[in-house]
Parts: sequence; C-alpha cells; structure tokens
Amino acid sequence: MKTTQRPGWTPSRLREHREAHGLTLEAAGERLRQAAGRHGLSVPAANFQTLWGHEHGSIYPGPHYRRAYCLLYQATEPELGFRPPLPGEIRKAEIVISDLPPPADPAADNAAAQVIEEAFTKVSVGGIEPGDSPQALLRNRVVDAWRRRHGGGSPKPILVLVGGYAGSGKTEFARFLSDITGWAFLDKDSLTRCIVERLLVSLGGDPHDRHTDLYLKEVRPLEYRCLMETAWDNLHVGTSTILAAPFIAELKDEAWFARLENRCTARGIDVAAIWVRCDAESMREYIEFRGASRDVWKLDNWQQYIDGLAVDTSPSTTHLTIDNRLGAAISLADQTREALKRILS
Repeated sequence: MKTTQRPGWTPSRLREHREAHGLTLEAAGERLRQAAGRHGLSVPAANFQTLWGHEHGSIYPGPHYRRAYCLLYQATEPELGFRPPLPGEIRKAEIVISDLPPPADPAADNAAAQVIEEAFTKVSVGGIEPGDSPQALLRNRVVDAWRRRHGGGSPKPILVLVGGYAGSGKTEFARFLSDITGWAFLDKDSLTRCIVERLLVSLGGDPHDRHTDLYLKEVRPLEYRCLMETAWDNLHVGTSTILAAPFIAELKDEAWFARLENRCTARGIDVAAIWVRCDAESMREYIEFRGASRDVWKLDNWQQYIDGLAVDTSPSTTHLTIDNRLGAAISLADQTREALKRILS
C-alpha cells in the first residue's frame, strides 16, 4: 500500500522514533514482538524487512502493528505518523500518561486512580461533565473498583453494557475496563457463537448469517437472552459484570433500558451503558483484519451495510460515549495498562 493512499501517513516518523530509542531494525522487531506478546496482539513476522517497509512507506501497518508500535515507543498514532490527529486529540494528549512520575509506595493507589481518570476523560466524546453527571458517576465507579481491589471501595455491584457496531472496538474496550476493575467480562460472541451457528443450521439457514429475518427474529433474541441471564447469575452473587455486544436495538429502545434499570434498582445493582463510536473506514479495516466468517456479508455489501449505521450518533440511553475513531481510545487503553504496570510494580 502506497503512502498516497493514506492521508497524513508519514512513514519516516517511525524511523525517527526508532533511532531516537537507539534501536536497529532487528532490535526494534524483537521489542515489538515483546510488546505485542504482553498485550495479546498479533504481529506476524515483525522482522526487519517488515519494519523497513513500514518506515519507507511500502507497507501500511495493520491495526495490531500500530498498537504495538504505540506501546513500544510510548507515543500516539499521530505522533508516529500513522494519521493526522483528530480534532482535540492534541489538546487531550497534553497530559501524557507515560510521563507520570513513579510515586512512592503509599501513593501508588492514588497515582493509579489518576491514570484511570485521565484515560476515561481523554477517550470520552465531549469529555466528562463534572458533578453528578452519568459520565462522572461511571468513571467514579471504575476508580472505586480499582480501590476495592486494593482494600477499599463499595461492594455494590454494577452491570455495564458496552455496545457499538462491528469493528468499533467495543470488545477491546470492555476487556480493558475489566482489566482495571476486576469486574467479570462476558463477550456475546464467545458465549453464544457456537450455539447460534448450530441453531441457524438446524433452522435451514447459513451459520454465518447475521442480517436476515431468520437470524434477527428467531435467533438473535435467544442469543441476547443467554447473555443477559449469564450476567444476572454473576450479579446475584455480587459480582459486577461487563457485557460486550452490539446492543444496537436494545440501547435504542428506551422502554427496554428502563425495564433493565428498574430490575437492577430493585436488586440494589447499578447499571451503565457505554457506546463505542468509531469511523466507518477503521471499522472496515478491523473487520477485514479479524477475518471472521460472520462478517462476509458486511464486506460484500459494505455500502449497503454502512448506510444503515448511524456512526456519528449515540443511542439515547448511553451514559458515556467512547471516541474510538481511528483506534484512538484503544491505543490509549494500551498505554494506560502499561502505565499502571509501571506504577504498581
């Protein structure tokens, strides 16, 4: 892929960062594989030929490579020349998580809480409103969960729905949220995919169908029911739970969400909805990258599919909207994990 096909791509920035770290191509490849391994990222080869191609503009790095580079060089995608910054992204980056001073041991918990608060503020569309806003309350619960894991915090459980379109980054963000809170993490596809595929076949359909009435009316309701019932099993024993699923129809349905809130309130459970917003090009890139059979129809009918999405808006029931355009929020989540490891090691 040529440089001219990626507006704002400046491949030479990668070489500048590598040389500033005093790394050869071979050494950078080794460090890149190590960074990827710590975070479960796939960077096939990562040899000097691949890195040379990235630095000279003949190969545009895929999503996992870009995340690994950001971790390796402790920089953002715009700083590494992968793309132009989003509006406000430079301003948000004024507080650089990797530059937080290593605190003394008694202050480690407070430093970790500060890192988490900054990360949530940076990735949120419009920032976090002060006071008792839904965004501030959810962020406080996340920080509270961190403190609870270290001897403090409230025992009241919370149910968090993390929704978004295919390829938006919702699963990665939900996993990040679970990492820092210790809350149970349930992904719809991991929990129900094999059952869904078998049920579609038994009904005479395509196991990878996610768009016809057969799936939408006969199978999808059961899929979400399984997900929600599993969440209730956790919540009934006091375990806070994060659910990762599109939740497109559910979060648009104010009556559905009101019933959920009422059910949670009756059982002493908090509930919050997070919407992960992403741009169409980045979603397509990730969908192509993961190569899942259930995405074949989307890719074959991309314009029809994308025309049916409202990528620039959030459902009315959303408490917090995460700005993951061009993968910005997931990149920051990776760096937040690294910062927490440094603070608490």
